[in-house]
Amino acid sequence: MSHHSATGGTAVPAPPSRVLCVSTGLETRGGIATYVRTIRATPLWARWGIEHIATHGDGSRAWKVLTFARAALLYLRALLVARPDLVHLHMSSHGSFVRKAVLFWIARAFHVPALVHVHGSRFDEFHDRLPAPLRLVVRGVLTHAAVVLTLGERWAERISRIAPGARVEVVPNAVVVPESVAPRAGDALQVVFLGAIGERKGAFCLLRAWAKLVAGWDGPVPVHLTLAGDGGVTEARRSVVALGIERSARVQDWLSPAEAAALLEAADVLVLPSRHEGQPMAVLEAMARGVCVVASGVGGIPELVEDTRSGLLVPPDDPDLLADALNRVLGDRELRERLGAEARRRVLAQFDVDVVWRRLDALYREVIES
Repeated sequence: MSHHSATGGTAVPAPPSRVLCVSTGLETRGGIATYVRTIRATPLWARWGIEHIATHGDGSRAWKVLTFARAALLYLRALLVARPDLVHLHMSSHGSFVRKAVLFWIARAFHVPALVHVHGSRFDEFHDRLPAPLRLVVRGVLTHAAVVLTLGERWAERISRIAPGARVEVVPNAVVVPESVAPRAGDALQVVFLGAIGERKGAFCLLRAWAKLVAGWDGPVPVHLTLAGDGGVTEARRSVVALGIERSARVQDWLSPAEAAALLEAADVLVLPSRHEGQPMAVLEAMARGVCVVASGVGGIPELVEDTRSGLLVPPDDPDLLADALNRVLGDRELRERLGAEARRRVLAQFDVDVVWRRLDALYREVIES
């Protein structure tokens, strides 16, 4: 097999081997689709001649079944005809795990090594609640994978607890870091929440915190909160009215990647008070743009945001402490800008897509060569 250096340069050599990438559809909502789209735009895709198969899409149950059936046929054809050297399976919990587990064992039958990339924010809970025979299936997939990729050290430890025999490597989520960031403009400060609107991401806790925050101001409120996402949009809009905060808070439907980027570019603060998280792309996107982050210290978030250094961390489900943290950064421009600048430096060093795709490149090479 030919070797090519993993350093930059525009010329992309013919792929030394072929990789089959399997994930949810790239147009679906959520972090996995965002991650795969981000990696697709790097040299990794052409370098390995990556073929992508979508096993899931947004829509009715019948559509989802049809999407998976079609994906399974494409996958079988790829294994028979294209003979990939490696399969890269992106999975989270529940249905996502079931779909990828089926494809994993098919790859095993064809003697094709598989990388299992675990994204779910509660994968350990999903495993622990399964009946014993199904826990064995999960352990089997993790143990027999060539490599299990997790987003951070915490997740690596949890996966190793489930499957002590698994080879686990940490490859963080990746983000494209803009060359430069424009200074924030406008009179009112803009606070943004991006993600599924519901209890898991702390959206309703945020609205209660916001009501406490604005109650302390006299006259026109110099701050504005925008929640954008899917899920409990109608319920959140009702909550805004019930709390009497409609002058300073609005709830929008899910935004396209371009619209979400524009909203972040105008933001002064990103807030994400989740109960459970993997490595939220919204936090990384904000950090890459030098936006101050206020988030809960759960899941993989503390591996992204160092409290009081590159953002502020609060406990989940505590509207009082969340209101205090928001008040702190909104009332102190110097603090806000310092946290945002440090967040951007951190992302450049560890989460820049240019760093991450090279890590994947090296792993692909190593697995195929061994």
